[in-house]
Amino acid sequence: MAETSNGRARTLILWTLAAILLVIVFFLVRRLTREELPLRVAQATTQDLITTDSTNGKVEPQHNFEAHAPAPGIVKRLYVHAGESVPKGKLLLSLDDGDAVAHSVGALASLRGAQANYQATEQGGTQEERYTLADELAKAQMRRDQAQHDLDALRKLAAQGAAAPSEVASAQQRLDAANTSLATVEKRQTARYSPADIAHSRADLEQAQAAYSAASTVVADSNVRAPFAGTVYSLPVSVSEYVHPGDLLLQMADLTKLQVRAYFDEPELGALHAGQPATIAWDALPQRTWHGRILIMPSTIITYTTRNVGEVLLSVDDADGKLLPSTNVKVTVTEQKLDNVLTIPREALHSENGKDYVYLLHGKTLRRQQVTKGALNLTQVQIVKGLAENATVALSTTNGEPLAEGVPVHIDR
Repeated sequence: MAETSNGRARTLILWTLAAILLVIVFFLVRRLTREELPLRVAQATTQDLITTDSTNGKVEPQHNFEAHAPAPGIVKRLYVHAGESVPKGKLLLSLDDGDAVAHSVGALASLRGAQANYQATEQGGTQEERYTLADELAKAQMRRDQAQHDLDALRKLAAQGAAAPSEVASAQQRLDAANTSLATVEKRQTARYSPADIAHSRADLEQAQAAYSAASTVVADSNVRAPFAGTVYSLPVSVSEYVHPGDLLLQMADLTKLQVRAYFDEPELGALHAGQPATIAWDALPQRTWHGRILIMPSTIITYTTRNVGEVLLSVDDADGKLLPSTNVKVTVTEQKLDNVLTIPREALHSENGKDYVYLLHGKTLRRQQVTKGALNLTQVQIVKGLAENATVALSTTNGEPLAEGVPVHIDR
């Protein structure tokens, strides 16, 4: 009976060992016969890593001149055409200024009258009035002196008993009247106008000066001249066209002195600062690239279309007249440049549970290798730790199969 039990145990052990052997053989055969995945790879290389940020922007002149119609009228003559370069002081456009000139002449006449009135007020009257007052003052002084002389004479006679007291009193009354009359004339001469009268006269003069200045400005603005050397880039009016006050007549600028107002999304502003270099591209001239730098960072966030952006002002250091105001351009700012750092394509970097890793080619299989990343741009990422230069890392399979550690692979060339 014991021998039977031992035989059964040995049989069970043999069958178990056979099963284990079959499983081992199965996995060995499967591993040896499994299809190798076609693989795209890249090498870790040392190179300069440049991080950039791109957005849209609009070109602006640094010095822009706009001429607007100062009054309703007709465009009399154009002396330039759009796109023409002009020197400082050149006559660009003229309006029919007949009404403006007539109004200016009337304003000048009013100004002259206000000046004469204010001068007369300050000096106590016109020249003729001052002469008249001087004559009245002389006569009043003579009457006062004569009355004083008569009174003195009568007082002497009265002391001798040759004149009655009533005569002395009458002479005193005449002297008092002469003194009053003299004081009145003197007051008229020195303070004919009150401070309120002078202030009112001064206000009239200032109003007349402002009216004449405005009328003169309309006359001057009816003949538009270039305030600086530049290019007339917009001329929206034509000869004989009627214009209303404020209508745009022309625009000109120095096209060698431009700037760009770029619109960066709010989260991107933290990586930007004044002085960072930038490139500017315009779709109309795809073969050209202009260069500049950040001049001014935004002081607030605004809504631009559907975006929250900051307006960043950039220079255009090599403007040559080809880039036009108000054009929409692409701006690319260089945020950072790292020299001679180890990089791999961003496609090769993977992340799981907050840890970064790559698949390193090890013979004909893949091995998962943890790495520490640094700076990155749209295509490359810096590897600070975990890889050696020229190490081969997997990018992806060419048949769409996922990457995994230990799978057999071959490089698809």
